[in-house]
Amino acid sequence: MIDSVPDPVRLELLIKLIVAVVLGGSVGLEREMSGKPAGLRTTILICVGAALFTHLSITIGLISQTPAGQPYGDVTRIAAQIVTGIGFLGAGAILHERGSVLGLTSAATIWAVAAIGMAVGSGAYPEAVGTTVMVCLVLVGLRPIERKLLSVRRTVTATLRVVPNTDFGTLEDVFHDTGVHVRSRRTYDHVGDRTFELTLVGPSKRFDVLIDALRRRQDVVSVYID
Repeated sequence: MIDSVPDPVRLELLIKLIVAVVLGGSVGLEREMSGKPAGLRTTILICVGAALFTHLSITIGLISQTPAGQPYGDVTRIAAQIVTGIGFLGAGAILHERGSVLGLTSAATIWAVAAIGMAVGSGAYPEAVGTTVMVCLVLVGLRPIERKLLSVRRTVTATLRVVPNTDFGTLEDVFHDTGVHVRSRRTYDHVGDRTFELTLVGPSKRFDVLIDALRRRQDVVSVYID
């Protein structure tokens, strides 16, 4: 069966795989330079695999045809499984640590790279190149804007539950080290814990750091920021 495949078809597949390497590597280069889990090699392999599966899906589906010229097979059957399968890789890139969620951008990048590979495998080169350019612009071009937004100071309310009789003074260093100022505080003692109702002021990006630092303490039961 393989020997009967015309050389132009093999050449077309080779071109598709090369394009997939270039486009997947373009996105992966930014991820690699940022030190993210889904780096250069990962995005290239995802893009190449998606392109190959899509090409095979179309090719196998068109091998046999009815007398009317309609394919017996479903040209989307294999390609459709890429959308499902890539979800497992995306889920693996998302990390959960004590209530914090990390890796959503990497998971979304994996999803987008798979879509680029599918576009290449189906021969939609302009769409694949255009999507690659847009993904790179989002990952690189929007980073300064994101940093600026995260550096804006805002005021939030927080509920901090600690073990009974815990003095808030033992926690003040955590707030100071993370750059978050406590504007006001109310204390409520319950049977199983002591609760602090806080009004906090600080840069947006520092609140996640504060939550992680508080949750690592043995005397902190829970922390919630509205």
